[in-house]
Amino acid sequence: MRGHHIIATIAGLGLILTTFAVSQAQPLTAKQSDAQAAYDRALGDFKSILAERRRQIETKQPLPNLPGQALYLARVAMISAYKDLTDAVPSRIGKPNKFGIPPTYFDAAIEPLVDEYADIFEIMEAPPANAQNSATPFKDVVDLGTAIARAKGLAPADADAAGRISLGLFYAETNGKQNVRNARSNTYMGSFQTGPSEDRNGQRKWEAIKGTIAATDPALNARDDKEEARSRGTDRRFNHWTNVRDGLMNAHAELFAEIPAIAKTLPDPIEQMKLFELIQIIPTPTRSALKSGDLLNYRVSNPTIMKHLRNNSIFAFGKVDRARSSASFREILGAMWLFKRKFDKAMTKYAEIKPR
Repeated sequence: MRGHHIIATIAGLGLILTTFAVSQAQPLTAKQSDAQAAYDRALGDFKSILAERRRQIETKQPLPNLPGQALYLARVAMISAYKDLTDAVPSRIGKPNKFGIPPTYFDAAIEPLVDEYADIFEIMEAPPANAQNSATPFKDVVDLGTAIARAKGLAPADADAAGRISLGLFYAETNGKQNVRNARSNTYMGSFQTGPSEDRNGQRKWEAIKGTIAATDPALNARDDKEEARSRGTDRRFNHWTNVRDGLMNAHAELFAEIPAIAKTLPDPIEQMKLFELIQIIPTPTRSALKSGDLLNYRVSNPTIMKHLRNNSIFAFGKVDRARSSASFREILGAMWLFKRKFDKAMTKYAEIKPR
């Protein structure tokens, strides 16, 4: 009898496997076929422009204006098409990938293509020959963020958080590379990717607190005097120190005072970094959300704001995400998954700079 049970079990398992195989082999619907074809096209376009930029670089051909824009848009289209494909054919959702992109948006099999994408951008965005590098670029960011926060009256622990957040912003803007250009913009440059007006605004705000900085941190003030002199007569955005300093002062320093309250709502340091990056991307709504008393449930629906989010890889991929007409800050923070890998790197670097 026992043998009969085993045979019956094996037979039943075979039937299940056969049924599964048949179900998997079922032809795609017209909608599913269209989604597959769209992804194949988008992937082909991405490969094509990658190859074109690599060929132009290796043969030293002149690159077009904004050489990264078409490449960036091809990457967005590819990820979008894959999300539409997995929405239509859930069985196409694969394994996790090293970039931390949700598998519904990205096929781990094409990781090498994205590595090539990053390599080409690094070449296209290399600093100019006269860039004024720092030997301690990461420490500079932490020191400046911390010193600015102390000058704003923050307690030591909160000032340390400001330094950590500042390092996260450096990674978010340039992946931790100093004095880079921008292959997608002729306006935003340097370690903190500022425009000329933002740089001037930040410098003006720095001059207003420089006396306090000199009193609280004479060594940092002396370093600042040295870098200020070195950058004179140049595009100051390509001096790492002055660009980080002015970038922080332009957009973020005035909100360092909010860090104690932010930390209560967002105890996770990476979530704090995300919020301060939103101050860079959508400053006015982020400030309004902070003032509302209900940060996470504060909702934005202005089409221009939603466009700015999409232009920064938030709700940018796939028809469902792009059809969104509004979002709460809780949803926005959750959609910032492309930033998480950068912020993880910032956390690791911060631990090296400021060991407990």
